[in-house]
Amino acid sequence: MTSASNKLLFGTAGVPLSASPSSTLAGIGKIAQMGLECLEIEFVKGVKMGTDLAQKIKEEAKALNVALSVHAPYYINLNSAEEGKRLASQERLLRSARMAEICGAKSVVFHAGYYGGVGPEKASQTIKEGLKEVVSILKSDRTPVMLRPEILGKRTQFGSLEDILYLCREVDGILPCVDFCHIHAREGKANSYSEFHRILRKIEKKLGSKAIKNMHIHISGVDYNDKGEKKHLNLRDSDFRFDDWIQALKDYGVEGTIICESPNLEQDAMMLKQLYKG
Repeated sequence: MTSASNKLLFGTAGVPLSASPSSTLAGIGKIAQMGLECLEIEFVKGVKMGTDLAQKIKEEAKALNVALSVHAPYYINLNSAEEGKRLASQERLLRSARMAEICGAKSVVFHAGYYGGVGPEKASQTIKEGLKEVVSILKSDRTPVMLRPEILGKRTQFGSLEDILYLCREVDGILPCVDFCHIHAREGKANSYSEFHRILRKIEKKLGSKAIKNMHIHISGVDYNDKGEKKHLNLRDSDFRFDDWIQALKDYGVEGTIICESPNLEQDAMMLKQLYKG
């Protein structure tokens, strides 16, 4: 067993279930108390946070040394057939990034869209152009937040490993959010040490070592069928070989953030951290 490099941070997607009250501020405190190191703020139903609270969150996270990221609203489809929906999607992404900066979050995770009736190639072009506009605006605003399109679990979604690597190569200044369980659910494989290693090697080949040394990872168990992901599961209730996966991350020298999305949130996050440290 390779010893852990201690370069991976572990935390939860949203407020830990054991936090009281169930608020982001309390969640940051709970994360620190449990010995976890990061938290993803969930704006999935809209960016409804005020700037005063965002500033308090930034101060609390800094004081407790908890790294923050943001998940943008689910209502983003940069490949919508309707221009109004594409523009609204861009605005939601911009708003998420601006609020993330006030919170002190370094990354904004988002779902890029759906194929619709046009297929992967056409969808890639439309999403690429829409995302380039968002990145350009953020650069003009000097908003230093990394946008991270997520690898997604349903086959109808733009979000295969190849889709996301293409987007990250074509649009300057973005990196992926890599969800290994989504790759597994989408492909019906990618569930062994050698396959995890192959995925990491492909990411490094396409995006360079910076993508390996600054990874943002989502993880949970997943129930799936021939159409891909159905729902999240706790890791021990799934077929995902998370012990092999952790070992592959350790051996490859991956650095960055791991956000647990299992229904039991902090329980699986703690289990993974203990496995990584072992």
